[in-house]
Amino acid sequence: MSTTPAPPKPAARSGTAAAWLRFAARRLAGLAAIFLALLVVSFLIVQLIPGDPATALAGADAGPDEIAQVRHQLGLDLPLWDQFTGYVGNILHGDLGTSFMYRQPVETIVFNRLPFTATIALAGIVVVLLVAIPLGMVVGVATRGGRRKGLDTTFGVTTGFLDSVPGYIMASFLVVVCARGIGLVELFPPAYTPRYGAASFILPVAAIVIGPICTVARVVRRETAVVLEADYMRTARGWRLPAMRRHVRWALPNLLTTTLTLSGLVLTGMIGGAIIIESVFALPGLGSGVIKAILDRDYPVIQGMVLVIGLIAALVNLLVDVLLGLIDRRTLGGSHVCA
Repeated sequence: MSTTPAPPKPAARSGTAAAWLRFAARRLAGLAAIFLALLVVSFLIVQLIPGDPATALAGADAGPDEIAQVRHQLGLDLPLWDQFTGYVGNILHGDLGTSFMYRQPVETIVFNRLPFTATIALAGIVVVLLVAIPLGMVVGVATRGGRRKGLDTTFGVTTGFLDSVPGYIMASFLVVVCARGIGLVELFPPAYTPRYGAASFILPVAAIVIGPICTVARVVRRETAVVLEADYMRTARGWRLPAMRRHVRWALPNLLTTTLTLSGLVLTGMIGGAIIIESVFALPGLGSGVIKAILDRDYPVIQGMVLVIGLIAALVNLLVDVLLGLIDRRTLGGSHVCA
C-alpha cells in the first residue's frame, strides 16, 4: 500500500514564530529599560563633574550677576527634578539640546563625530569574528587529544600576554613601531588627516582588536576541544567524513553559541575601548568629543554622547542575541543571558 508523506506540521512553524515573538517582546522591553537607565545615568553623571559651566562661559572676569544671568539662560538655576523632566521631554521629542560652548544642536555635533567611532567599532567587530573564530578552531583541531603540546602552550601564553596589554598601550606601541619605527607613515598614518582617509583607521582598528581576538580565540579553542570529543563528532570521524565537513557543518554551529555569548560582552567592551583609542590617534570621534566636552563642562554634549554610545552598545548586544537565535533556536526561550 502506497502512502504519501505527511505535510509539515503547522504547529512547529507556529511554535517557532511564537518563540520569536516572545524573544522580540523581551528584547524590546530590555531596550526600553536600558534606554531609561541611560537617561538617568546621562543626566546624573554631569552633576558629578566638578565646576560650574556658567562660570566658564561667563569668563574669568565675570561678576556674580553675570554668572547668575548665564546660569539662568542655561536653565541651571532650576530644581534638579525640573531639569530632568525637561531633559527627558526634549529627548523624547528628538532634541538632544544645544551645546553650551558651540551654540549648535548636540545632534549635529554627535552625528558629525559618530562615523569615526562607528567605523572603528564595526570594523573591529568584523575583524574579531573573522579572525578569532577560525584561529581558535584551527588551534583546537590541531591540539585535539593532547597533541602538539608546544603549539597549545605557545598559543595560550601568547594570547594571554596580548590580552593583558591595555588598549592605549597597544595603540602607542603600534604607533611607535609601525608608523615611526619602520617608517611606513603612508601605509600606517599615526593620526587622522583627510589626506590619508581610510588608511588612518588601520592602526586604530588593529589596536582595538588584538586583545578581543585573543580573548575570543581562547574561548573558541576550548569549546572546539569540548565539541570534538562529543559522541556525534566521534561517529563522524568513524564514518571517515571529510574533515572540513565535520568541522564546519557540525562543530562550528555547536561552539558558536558559547562563543557569541562571550563575544557580545567583549564586543560591547570594544566600544568603550574605541573611545580611548581615538584619543591616541587624534580621531575626531565620540571619544575625543566626550573628553573635550568634560573639560569644557559642556553638559548637553556629554549627555548626548553618553546616550548615543550606550544605545550603540545595546544594539550590538541585540544583534548578538539575534544571531544566537538564528544559530540555535533554544536561545529564544530566554535561557541565554547576555548583558
